[in-house]
Amino acid sequence: MQQPFAESWKIKMVEPIRNSTRHEREQWLKAAHYNVFQLNAEEVYIDLLTDSGTGAMSDRQWAGMMIGDESYAGATSFRKMKETIQRITGFQYVLPTHQGRAAENVLFSCLINENDIIPGNSHFDTTKGHIESRKAFAVDCTVDDAKDTQKEVPFKGNVDITKLDTLLAKEADRVPFIIVTITNNTAGGQPVSMDNLRQVRRLAQKYNKPVLFDSARFAENAYFIKVREEGFADKTIKEICYEMFSYADAMTMSAKKDAIVNMGGFIATNIQSWFDMAKVKGIVYEGYITYGGMNGRDMNALAIGLDENTEFDNLETRIRQVAYLAQRLDEFGIPYQRPAGGHAIFVDAPKVLVQVPKEEFPAQTLTIELYLEAGIRGCEIGYLLADRDPVTRQNRFGGLDLLRLAIPRRVYTNNHMDVVAVALKNVYDRRNSITRGVEIVWEAELMRHFTVQLRQLG
Repeated sequence: MQQPFAESWKIKMVEPIRNSTRHEREQWLKAAHYNVFQLNAEEVYIDLLTDSGTGAMSDRQWAGMMIGDESYAGATSFRKMKETIQRITGFQYVLPTHQGRAAENVLFSCLINENDIIPGNSHFDTTKGHIESRKAFAVDCTVDDAKDTQKEVPFKGNVDITKLDTLLAKEADRVPFIIVTITNNTAGGQPVSMDNLRQVRRLAQKYNKPVLFDSARFAENAYFIKVREEGFADKTIKEICYEMFSYADAMTMSAKKDAIVNMGGFIATNIQSWFDMAKVKGIVYEGYITYGGMNGRDMNALAIGLDENTEFDNLETRIRQVAYLAQRLDEFGIPYQRPAGGHAIFVDAPKVLVQVPKEEFPAQTLTIELYLEAGIRGCEIGYLLADRDPVTRQNRFGGLDLLRLAIPRRVYTNNHMDVVAVALKNVYDRRNSITRGVEIVWEAELMRHFTVQLRQLG
């Protein structure tokens, strides 16, 4: 018998949104140089640009904000946040930052030198940017299964242990640490198995290398371990999280994802020397060590959000909405990275816009077409985001070229997902008439997708 399912929360406040005409969207997008990051928020109907900082906080979080301690040093809000992080992760030392890329900036400033190699599973844009800005090299060791978007594999985010071992055997002296991103965003929000985390840990110990987790969506990763990996069905999410972090030496986190806050992040570690170095850089870049660029009220909300979002019901509601959108796309035969990930659907743009050459950025073209169709803002995770090779300065076309539809937590209903699915179907139905893409008019040297200016071709 099929069991009914509904959200694990009820709605207490709403925010009106406005649709627009095709003509309006054409004008707005042209003014934005065909870069959806440059659109104004009120020009967007359904905003799936990112799930970072865009979630709806709970009543407990809002209540916590009212009693935030704004003391410059030694605030009670910091201690609440620290104690929550310690309880969930097992890490002793905690350093707040204003968001995840700030945590990377602080820690990487201490650990990465020119010509270093940082192996991992599909480093995300800011991670790769922080590595390459220091004239070091991010080396992708993701399993090859992730390259086939139509292959159904439960843990496509895994590190390829053979690739990592081969690299370490040759270049161990240039590797300051190994990074594992949970979940693997660039590969399509795909999870990493507990067994894979154990294997990475064993290999790291073999070469005496520390392991760092990029942990923005660690709770979603724990959910997938519970429902997909043998031996974890009876474990709580918090128990799974604690074991995951036992295989790492440190973590960076953008709390704007799985802690469901609008701003915030942190570094946590058991390596005192890393913490002592990071404290100094943190004071220089972020603020004193007990606030690190955050308000006391935000630290309260972060602590409560971490506690709430490491419970099964909250995660199941969120991840089942992503699966619902995937189900609708299945009805229309639209290809995406399978199986559906934890925070987004990643549409395989070259499989949709088969006539648009890679040099004209199919995923960015699909992003544009979806916005023009219905005012829905997605995000290209592909050839534009990949930037140019730091040595050859050639575009990097070797990875996937995806349109990410990132779903904010506790914001939209499944009715909104229906609108997204039908709009994408409309684009899909006329895909053969879309033969040209875009070209770059201006680009930044690093992380160009945020500010790039484009021109439509054809």
